[in-house]
Amino acid sequence: MNQRPLVLEANYATAVEADSAVHVIDVPATNLAAPPRAPSRRATKDPAWVRVVCILGALAFLGLFLMVPLAVVFAEAFKRGASVYFASIREPDALLAIRLTILTTLIAVPLNTLFGLASAWAIARFEFKGKTALITLIDLPFAVSPVIAGLIFVLLFGAQGVLGPLMEARDWKFIFAVPGIVLATTFVTFPFVARELIAFMQSTGAEEEEAAIVLGATGMQTFWRVTIPNIKWGLLYGIILCSARAMGEFGAVSVVSGHIRGETNTIPLHVEILYNEYQFAAAFAVASLLALLALVTLVIKKIVEYRAHQQLLESQKGVSP
Repeated sequence: MNQRPLVLEANYATAVEADSAVHVIDVPATNLAAPPRAPSRRATKDPAWVRVVCILGALAFLGLFLMVPLAVVFAEAFKRGASVYFASIREPDALLAIRLTILTTLIAVPLNTLFGLASAWAIARFEFKGKTALITLIDLPFAVSPVIAGLIFVLLFGAQGVLGPLMEARDWKFIFAVPGIVLATTFVTFPFVARELIAFMQSTGAEEEEAAIVLGATGMQTFWRVTIPNIKWGLLYGIILCSARAMGEFGAVSVVSGHIRGETNTIPLHVEILYNEYQFAAAFAVASLLALLALVTLVIKKIVEYRAHQQLLESQKGVSP
């Protein structure tokens, strides 16, 4: 007897051929077809009215607490005309405040960049005793109020402080002088570069650096030709945040500067003095410089974030099997 395998036809029938005779056994389609399932809504898909309310709430919050104050700053700055605006910025004390702010930033940011590179390299690439303590110390300025940080430096380097007699004997002046402002700004802003680089270097991994070492590259060659190109966008992102915070720092600088007009006033301190003296047009004019800085920083920050994200995706594709 010659038999063929069972064949399931399109009409859900089974054909069996035996001894040149074909017997067709009808199978009800309802036995094979799965019952229709009711369309289900995904758990992450919210109703349209929920999305609309959330979006409108977010826009209202941003408009009330961000856009309105920003518009008020520029409106008050130009309230008495462009001539008064530019005259307030060209005023000698304002120019000195701008110069001191830029000088402080140019000193504090490179120091924080070097510290951030060193600490991120050590934390992301090595295991050692005290690693957790180092991470905690890096986050310390986030936990301590800037005013308290400034007071600490006064208690250390002030005339009646712990190191006051030593400073006075060598004629070194930190408090109520530019070195104190730089020191306070550096302390307040040093976590920014380190924190960005630690997370960035841990996410990118060390495969390319290990390959460079295996191929005979030295430590410095690996650092400059492999590590720096891989972390350049994360490094630039940290520098941008650090610079913006350094230029806008008020609390710690206010404590250690002494508010000496024309000598130890940065832009935020100069704005405070002008406002307390009821020179509102000049105060808002100088404050608009910080507002412009914030807008420029925001634009650069978004560009760097996008480039860093693209680089991270490319690196993940490169190591994926």
